[in-house]
Amino acid sequence: MKLLRLRLVNFRQHADTTIAFERGLTGIIGPNGAGKSTILEAVAWALYGGDTARGGKDTIRFVRAPARAQVRVELEFELGGHQYRVVRGLTMAELYLDGGEETIANSATAVGEVLQRRLGMSRNEFFNTYFTGQKELTVMASLSATERGQFLSRVLGYEKLRAAQELVELRRRDLRSVIAGMRSGMPDAATVTKQAQDAEIALAEAHGRLAAAELQRATAQSRYDAIAPRWAEAQRQRDAQQHLDADLRVTDSQLIEQRHNADRVANELQQIAEARAALDPLLVQLQPFAEIGQQLASLTALQAQHLQRATMSDGEAQLHAELSSARQERERYSTAPILEEETTLALEARFKELEEAQGLLEVRRTEWVRDRQEAETKRNALRAQYADLRDQRERLVNLGELGTCPTCQRPLLDHYRQVLDLLDTQLETVQTDGNYFRSRLDQLEDMPADVAALDDRRKVLQAEHAALEKKLVRVQQAVQTLERLGREIATKEQRHQALLLQITEIPGGYDPAGHRALEKQFEELAAVSAQANRLTVQVDREASYQQEQAGFARQLAELRARRADIARRRADVPGTEEQFAEMKDAYQAAEAARQGAALDTVGAQGEAKAASAALDRATFARAELLQAESKLAVLESDKRMHDELHRAYSDLRTELNFQLRPELSELASAFLTELTDARYTEVELDDKYRIVVLEDGVPKPVISGGEEDLANLVLRLAISQMIAERAGQSFSLLVLDEIFGSLDDTRRHNVVELLRGLQDRFEQVILITHIEGVRDGLDQVIEVSFDTNSGAATVRRGASAPAGVEVL
Repeated sequence: MKLLRLRLVNFRQHADTTIAFERGLTGIIGPNGAGKSTILEAVAWALYGGDTARGGKDTIRFVRAPARAQVRVELEFELGGHQYRVVRGLTMAELYLDGGEETIANSATAVGEVLQRRLGMSRNEFFNTYFTGQKELTVMASLSATERGQFLSRVLGYEKLRAAQELVELRRRDLRSVIAGMRSGMPDAATVTKQAQDAEIALAEAHGRLAAAELQRATAQSRYDAIAPRWAEAQRQRDAQQHLDADLRVTDSQLIEQRHNADRVANELQQIAEARAALDPLLVQLQPFAEIGQQLASLTALQAQHLQRATMSDGEAQLHAELSSARQERERYSTAPILEEETTLALEARFKELEEAQGLLEVRRTEWVRDRQEAETKRNALRAQYADLRDQRERLVNLGELGTCPTCQRPLLDHYRQVLDLLDTQLETVQTDGNYFRSRLDQLEDMPADVAALDDRRKVLQAEHAALEKKLVRVQQAVQTLERLGREIATKEQRHQALLLQITEIPGGYDPAGHRALEKQFEELAAVSAQANRLTVQVDREASYQQEQAGFARQLAELRARRADIARRRADVPGTEEQFAEMKDAYQAAEAARQGAALDTVGAQGEAKAASAALDRATFARAELLQAESKLAVLESDKRMHDELHRAYSDLRTELNFQLRPELSELASAFLTELTDARYTEVELDDKYRIVVLEDGVPKPVISGGEEDLANLVLRLAISQMIAERAGQSFSLLVLDEIFGSLDDTRRHNVVELLRGLQDRFEQVILITHIEGVRDGLDQVIEVSFDTNSGAATVRRGASAPAGVEVL
């Protein structure tokens, strides 16, 4: 695998960074926290996505990016003779092949699956192959023997066997639990067989009882069928008798009601004859009633006009009084227009005086404030100058004749006293000027007398102007009141003249005593008229009552004929109550016998059904037992297979661990031979997974720090190559992240030189470090720094690096 180009947009500390990777030994150098490791984190995120990035999606976005700004990582690399370009964002991913414009995968899931297949590695295998993290070169030295073995097994993928064996063990436990549960829940076979036999016997007995019950039911049904028609005929005859008896009762009730109605109408006709006799003398008495009513209406109209005259006279008197009051009030406000004109002129004159006084005051006050501010500004400047000169003098005195000139920065030597005297003179001059401006500020602290006099004059004029304004408001209100009074007086005078005219037009001649006498006579005749009206209404109903009387007579005749017909038909219906009771008893006995036989049959059917169900349950239990026994046999076979698989995993892990040390030792020895030009040709892992350097086949008891770094490096390279070979990939890329943290300068130089010795094996080696001292041994340098103003990482080509690094 070979990295070609990487671009980061709003990813972690990088706002917009583009890096072109070259062959050889490349260093990514910068202070901690600048964003160096973020570059390789972006490579892994582009390839695998998901939770590869630290902290998840919420922390990936550049903190100063706009709210909807896109997060984007674009990686170009070569693999297996093809060139790939992967573009990944927070919610999208695209994969292109060999510079094509069409994607070969266009979703986060699809891109991840395609790349994992092409790389042949999981995320962890990719990191353990191509990446070596901080301090990982010496990580095994601090582990125990068991921990070192587990570490190697984990990075080489052997832990997958342990995980698979644990899954097998979980399955074995589950199978044991299921088998034990099934055995405890299975019934006894002999008990199931006995239950089936008992159910068959019970079913045969139930069928015998059912046959006897059905025979008894047929006999009872035959007797019921014989008596049922006779019972139906008896019911029909009895219903006819009851219907005719009801008709007779209804007819008798109607006859009684019609006789009552006929008697009532005859009584009403008698009362009408008496009312006619009383009505005639009342009609004679009511002859003058209409004339008296007309006279009373005329007097009532005169009475209303008389009352209207009195009301209008009262209103005229009140309106006359209001007019007198309004005229007096108008007289009081008659001088208001003249006062308004005089006050307006006085107010304008006073306003002009106030403007002149205000303008003169502002001019003098501005001059006073300006003088005080200028004095204060000069005093403050002199204070700063004095403090600066004093500091220069103190530094000059402290340094002596060997000090430098504060102006030209050259040594003073013989000019020391001359410069010191000059500073003293300047300090004295500044102090004298400062004292002058301090006294000047004291003089200007209080307001000058002429400014205060102008301010007092302004306040007096303002008070006089305000008083004139208030007076003008009152005078203007009086003018408005005068105008309102004029309008009111004119309106009321018009109303007064109209009211006097209306009073003269109302007629007189109203007689209250005659009016009361006529009202009394009218009330007496009104009572007589009401009585006559009631009698007239009663007499007018005579014709309708006579028609009712004739109708009731016809209805009585019809009802008597109808009753005679119903009585004849009732006598023609045969049968008595005693005969009906005997037939009813015989029918009920037959019905009871039929229902009893039917219930017995249903009971026998229920017993047969229950016996059949019991037999079905027993048969099902026997079949279920056979099925459980068959399933139990399958589970026990599965358990035996998992027992064997568990033992096989144990044997395989033992064999792999046995082969691990020789294979790693062989690969590491090849790297060691190449790095040391065959000075050392062999290393091995002992039974405690400790790396041992051999010289002429003999373990070296003591090795130097450089030899230890070399041994750790070749072991890490051997582990990475073993993983790459098992994934079917060439081991052409190596990334080392902060491996120099605990090394001194000499050991750092040795490690860099060792890596340079591997250039024929590794096409690209990338070092990430914050140590500047390794720069000289690198082919390319990429410098990463953090810009506090923009809050983003900046990337640029180092002094010894070739072109190919851009900052966007």
